Amino acid sequence: MSNLSIAVAGCGTMGTGIAIVAARGGFPTVLYDVDAGRLEQAREQMAAFFAKSVARGKLTEQQVDAIMARVSLATRPEQVADCGLVIEAVFEDLAVKAKLFQSLDAVCSPQTLFASNTSTLSITEIAAVSGREDRFVGMHFCLPAQLMKLVEMSPGINTRADVFERAWAICEQMGQRPVKTQDQPGFILNCFLVPFNNDAIRLVEQGVAEPADIDEAIKGALGYAMGPMELLDLVGLDTQVLLCEALHGITHEPRAACPPLLRRMVAAKRLGRKTQRGFHDYSSSQIFGS
Repeated sequence: MSNLSIAVAGCGTMGTGIAIVAARGGFPTVLYDVDAGRLEQAREQMAAFFAKSVARGKLTEQQVDAIMARVSLATRPEQVADCGLVIEAVFEDLAVKAKLFQSLDAVCSPQTLFASNTSTLSITEIAAVSGREDRFVGMHFCLPAQLMKLVEMSPGINTRADVFERAWAICEQMGQRPVKTQDQPGFILNCFLVPFNNDAIRLVEQGVAEPADIDEAIKGALGYAMGPMELLDLVGLDTQVLLCEALHGITHEPRAACPPLLRRMVAAKRLGRKTQRGFHDYSSSQIFGS
């Protein structure tokens, strides 16, 4: 087990997945959110995920007990003050992230590294309002983080080289596979995925095919593990709207513009797995995979 503690700020689908990765990788892990109820739900989701891992023979009950013992919950910034790395996984909005990091900067040790899981916003811009732009990196985990190994690592303009190297090493110690990207809109993955997923939504919008058929075609012909509609439901359709606005606002790429159908579905609260209805219907809100 590592002596370094990792805090994950935000206990939504992505934050919970990152917490699973950190705790499973041997790090004492603090899951931080201002909503105590959401934190308890996240812990239950983590336990359910690991129960599936035991059922499938990937982990023993003893291993799971040790992993869950490394997890603690926090509702105040002061409770993560001693962590060596804080990974932010909150709402994809610069003002929201700035407020969070400023509250953390006021209590965390000067040695604490800050990281953002943002998938579209500028690492340099977030770092500039964090209070420690030289100790800030982008760590974009792929969804679902607990199953996907890839992490896009991005330095900001003022990120120190030794800080980036240290964050890279921590990422590898968690059992992930980092790749270096520059601080550009969408990095590698969302530069492709946001327009691609929008294209799939427009196929539904135009009546070309049903969501289930689009998913089946993509998985069957291209070998993807998940279809675009399944992925959108997992990410959250409201998150896709934010991704579109961020990427299109910077690049003005027409394919990155938010499809009208997507906005209507969000207005109707059909957000995907988290509301049990998106492009598909879901009977369970349990965290994806095992």
